[in-house]
Amino acid sequence: MRPRLAPAFLTRPIAHRALHDASAGQPENSMPAIRAAIRAGYGIEIDLQPSADGVAMVFHDDTLDRLTHASGPIRALTAAELQRIRVRSCPEPIPTLPEVLAEVAGRVPLLIEIKDQSGVMGPTDGTLEQATAAALHGYAGPVAVMSFNPFSVGLMAQAAPDIPRGLTTYAFPASDFPAPLTPEHEAHRQALADIAAFDTVAASFISHHWADLGRARVAEIRAEGWDVLCWTIRSPEDEAVARRVAQNITFERYLAAMP
Repeated sequence: MRPRLAPAFLTRPIAHRALHDASAGQPENSMPAIRAAIRAGYGIEIDLQPSADGVAMVFHDDTLDRLTHASGPIRALTAAELQRIRVRSCPEPIPTLPEVLAEVAGRVPLLIEIKDQSGVMGPTDGTLEQATAAALHGYAGPVAVMSFNPFSVGLMAQAAPDIPRGLTTYAFPASDFPAPLTPEHEAHRQALADIAAFDTVAASFISHHWADLGRARVAEIRAEGWDVLCWTIRSPEDEAVARRVAQNITFERYLAAMP
């Protein structure tokens, strides 16, 4: 079973980490940035990391240092502890996925990226995927999940088979993996670059790095009738180039034109 993206995912530009602008008090993945995207009518992309007690937190990094006034791994603290930590440039704390779902309430498409927990895009313990599936149970709005890690996408296929799922993809250069790169890790890296797990996890879309959209495998997926999104566009000029291949964009640092 391959549930397809709702049509709105292909028509409304998707705000990367929500419509963030720290200078306006709307840092990435924050509630103010999410509200700003809703007001503008954009789709929203968010990231998930797990708390120590297994709650899906809306946060990009695996450590707190860059985005908050705290430090250390996000997964070292409970959800209650994390919600006492204010996001930089924002009066509000790190939100949970259920809080974001309640705020969005189906008004715009929501694209959820599950961040890799293995360090090498390998098997995980499933904690974050189970929390994501539980939060999404009963959610009625247009929503989809994706990950750079195909194991996470496979777990979502089991835990929430009715939710559209995709792979976040790019060239996966060797420099992005811990050295030394073993033959086993090199084979896995090549499989990631080849988007080899697309059918294995029954994905129905990819979100591919916009500068690599000329890759032959991307054309194959599009020719097979599956959807192609892209990340991350930062100017109207780059958007025009990306849209020659991609059906929709994830954007930041400018306001993408609405259809």
